[in-house]
Amino acid sequence: MLLTKNKKNQASKGSGNRILINVTVVGSAGPIRFVVNEGEVVADVIDTALKLYAREGRLPVLGSNYNEFVLYCPVAGTEALKTWETIGSVGVRNFMLCKKPKQKVVNDDDGKPVAVGVTRKGSGSWRAWFNQSINLKVSSH
Repeated sequence: MLLTKNKKNQASKGSGNRILINVTVVGSAGPIRFVVNEGEVVADVIDTALKLYAREGRLPVLGSNYNEFVLYCPVAGTEALKTWETIGSVGVRNFMLCKKPKQKVVNDDDGKPVAVGVTRKGSGSWRAWFNQSINLKVSSH
């Protein structure tokens, strides 16, 4: 029993503090809740969220490539979190997962591809979706 206890203490010392986070996927019914280490990078958190999302059989189907997604913190600002940042550096526990906007590629006169702009499906960003959902709730009084 002493050996088991020592191994458990050593494992927990190296992992840092563990926190429960909520990741809301835009277009999904509700948040995904799971526990991560504060020192875990954002790319790993996105990967874990996508795996749990698929395991639960949620819709719409997103895929498993974490490079196609960004993680936002609605409270801390409008910028997407950098993939190399640690999840604990933000100081919050609620996040929003969105697909990266796709850039339209057009060939110029020389035949070289040039990124023209961002194409979007639907009504726009997660902020527009969030504001629209709040307006629907407020106007129903």
